[in-house]
Parts: sequence; C-alpha cells; structure tokens
Amino acid sequence: MDDAGEFTASTVIAWLMYTRETLRRLFYNVPTSPNVNILAICGRQKLEILAVAHNSVTGVEPNFQRFPCLKSLSLSHVSISALDLSLLLTACPKLESLELVDPEIAISDAQVTVELSSPTLKNIYVEAISLDKFILETDSIEHLHLRDCALEVFELIGKGTLKYFKIDDVSVIHLDIAETVDNLEVIDVSSFTIIWTKFYQMISRSSKLRKLRLWDVTFDDYDEGIDLETIAVCFPQLNHLSLCYELRDGLMHYGLQGSSNLENVTVLELGWTVINDFFSHWVEELLKRCPNLKKIIIFGVISEAKSHEECQILAKFTSSIVRLMRKYMHVEVQFEYE
Repeated sequence: MDDAGEFTASTVIAWLMYTRETLRRLFYNVPTSPNVNILAICGRQKLEILAVAHNSVTGVEPNFQRFPCLKSLSLSHVSISALDLSLLLTACPKLESLELVDPEIAISDAQVTVELSSPTLKNIYVEAISLDKFILETDSIEHLHLRDCALEVFELIGKGTLKYFKIDDVSVIHLDIAETVDNLEVIDVSSFTIIWTKFYQMISRSSKLRKLRLWDVTFDDYDEGIDLETIAVCFPQLNHLSLCYELRDGLMHYGLQGSSNLENVTVLELGWTVINDFFSHWVEELLKRCPNLKKIIIFGVISEAKSHEECQILAKFTSSIVRLMRKYMHVEVQFEYE
C-alpha cells in the first residue's frame, strides 16, 4: 500500500484483517482517517518484512503486538517515541535488518539518550537523525551505515562481528565503535570531521580490512600525522584504497612518509577537491607504493568558471599522468570528472 491518497480507516483495516494470516511483506505508506494501528492488526502473524512510511506509531505493547517472524523493519518519516521504538525492537526476536530514515523520535525531558538493543540485528541503516546520544547494542552486527545525521554521541556496543562500516555527511562529537571492529573488512568515510587519534584507536585493530575509503575527511588534530606508512602497517590485507587529496595549512592529508609498500592493493581511487602541481607527484608516489596495482581511478572536480591558470594546471596534470602511465602499462586507468 503505497501513497495512493487517503483511505478510510475501515477500508484499510478490512483489507489487513482479510490478508494478515498469509501476509509476508507489507509496505505501508498511506494516510488514513483516523490513523490505523498496524502493529495491533499484524502482530502475532507471519509477517517477515514491514516498511512503514509517513505515519505514526504509538502505544507499542510487546507482550501483545509481537512479531515472531519479522526479519526486516523500515521506518521512514515516521513519528514514534524513543520508548516505543525500543519496545518495538524487543517485540521482534528474529529481526536482522533495521532502517530508520528521518524519523521524528519523541524524547521525554528525563530521557536524553535513545538506546536500542537487539541481539539478532545484522544490518543497520540510519539516515537524517538528530539526537544528543544514540546507543545501539547488538551482538550480531555486520553492516552499519550512518548518513546525514547530527549526533553528539554515537556508540555501538557488541561483539566484534562488524564487517562493513560506512559514514557519510555525519556530524558527531564522540564516535565509539571500538568494541566491534576486530573483523572489519570495509571502512568508508566521507564528508566527516573527527579527531584522528580517536579514529585511529577505533580502527587500528581492524587487521582484516580489505577496503579503506577516506574522502573529504577532516582530522581536527592533523598535526598528529596520517601517512601511508600507518595505513600499510595497520592494514596488511588491504586491496582497495580510496583517498582524496587535500592540502590544508601547508600540510597534506595522507603524507608519503615511510617506506612500506601496500603489497595487496589492486585498486586505487584518488581524487582532489582543489588541484595543484603537487597532486601529480602524490599520484606517482602512491603508484610506486602499490607494486601489484591493476586499476587506478582518478576523480576530479572541475569548476564551471575555469581561470586560465586552472586550465594550465589541468593540462599539465593530464600530460604528466599520460607520461607516468607509460611506465605502468599493465595498470588500467580511468578518469571521473564532475
């Protein structure tokens, strides 16, 4: 049932009552007058996938509105209290996937923390949430993606089962996923600001990491140093590396210090926000440090109103890359400009 105009509550209730005993999937995005309590009607049935959008969820009673078969829950633009959200997860003993997109979470004056717990959750996607403190507790987490969120504190508690961690366009003062990173295989971070030492403490135990992407990331304590040596030593199994070149206050992110090679890296993605003469040198040095490279993708941002100087720099860079790649004929080259 998807955004088909407003239905009467009696019509929706009649349809749900007729189908609920055999219903496996329900995508509910339709306003009714008055509001229909989906949980009360579909609880204790065989529902496996439930997606609710642009509605309100109230008065959750896990003892009565229990979903014994539900594996996937999506709440998009839904109004729900922090307590009801917590109780709803408790009512889903087999839940594996949770998606929260721009929910309106009501928090009481005495409650400043949203704390969710589910021992079976494997995949979590959170988008457009603004909270003071958000705590997730699960012993089965494998995939976590935070997008476009504003959080004072985010904490993930559980066993070291996390394999995929992605965070983009998120503002968070305190991020803690340290308990879950021992088996991380993918870290993808973009449009994010964090203190490097804290971030390093979290991910340095991820010796099984295979893909690392740091794109448009600002480290507040950059003077502590972020270099290829650290990446090579901490992540010996890394085979896919993505870095965005940035020069700030005369210092360069992802410096070339050290001599350790990235032996297993076969795919290299490099980009810039502002191109300058040093970018070509940076690319060349990275190529030298990846002896088994098979593919390099170069991303660039080109302004619409290009000055003569910018055109000259871009032309010079293109010529230098053409000359450079003659030394690496076995490496596939791809350019992505926007």
